[in-house]
Amino acid sequence: MYKVLRYFLFMLSPEVAHWITLSFLNILNFFGLLKIVFPKINGRSIDIMGLSFNNPVGIAAGLDKNGDYIDCLAALGVGFIEVGAVTPKSQYGNPKPRLFRIKEKQALINRMGFNNKGIDYVVKKLKQRKTKCIVGVNLSKNKETPLTQAHEDYIFCLTKIYPYADFVTLNISSPNTPGLRELQAEIYLINLLTNFIKKRNALVKIYNKSLPVLIKIAPDLTQAEVQEIVSIAIKIPIEGIIVTNTSIQRPEVSEYKNAHQSGGLSGTPIKELSTQILQWVIAASEKKLAVIAVGGIDSVNEATKRFQAGANLIQIYTGLVYQGPKLVREIILKSNSYE
Repeated sequence: MYKVLRYFLFMLSPEVAHWITLSFLNILNFFGLLKIVFPKINGRSIDIMGLSFNNPVGIAAGLDKNGDYIDCLAALGVGFIEVGAVTPKSQYGNPKPRLFRIKEKQALINRMGFNNKGIDYVVKKLKQRKTKCIVGVNLSKNKETPLTQAHEDYIFCLTKIYPYADFVTLNISSPNTPGLRELQAEIYLINLLTNFIKKRNALVKIYNKSLPVLIKIAPDLTQAEVQEIVSIAIKIPIEGIIVTNTSIQRPEVSEYKNAHQSGGLSGTPIKELSTQILQWVIAASEKKLAVIAVGGIDSVNEATKRFQAGANLIQIYTGLVYQGPKLVREIILKSNSYE
């Protein structure tokens, strides 16, 4: 069924198709039809970062930027959802068109630029959610905020979202906000995480819960850069790392239409890049951090490779666009055999 729907959806611009698909899922969920179409299945549960996940398969940030579709995405059976990225103030993002398909390689290129309705809107949507599915919030800075003040934007969002999120991720690796990736460098990262964790720890005393903190890193780092980031993450400390964001490289797609578009590449072509970074993170962290793998996970086999490499959880996005919800369910069922 999804292949037929995808045929018609791919006649539309990617951004329009994205909105139509999620709106359709929302309608089905409103009338209780998603429970019929996607009956509950049991996967391998996992306890990590002080949270209990029903299964290790999640939706990556970017699919639901504003928390508008939390309940319908949860109805697909995922173990967790990450919404965002969200910034303190709403922002339009980059000019359209800003999302492009490379169908031949099951890939996307996006330069969305953190288009979102702002942290207050996401808080409102989190308050309204009905599902008990774990929901994390991907945080970032507004485009105009200088890097030297970036920590203030992240902390502002943390303070607003703290009572309502299950975990937070600091997005320091999107290629679509000028200079953002510089936050992965030691000079900025230590300042950002030190100030952020200081605020998190103060909020623990107010709300009597410790919100897990993760960072999301790029697939375009060197091994030395990865080792430095992991060392800082352990020293601060934070709870985990998401590996990886989209890539500014163009592996396997240079000959195809849209490959020249600026932005971050996601999907099948970056699986090797993402897996390499994952292996470096796992080796450097020595199981002292939770690790979530994302990037090019387009099949049960690819998910299995990430778990075997040491990932605790995985997330999908572009694979869902091309494969449909069956991919989620196939991985969840297979997860029962992962050790």
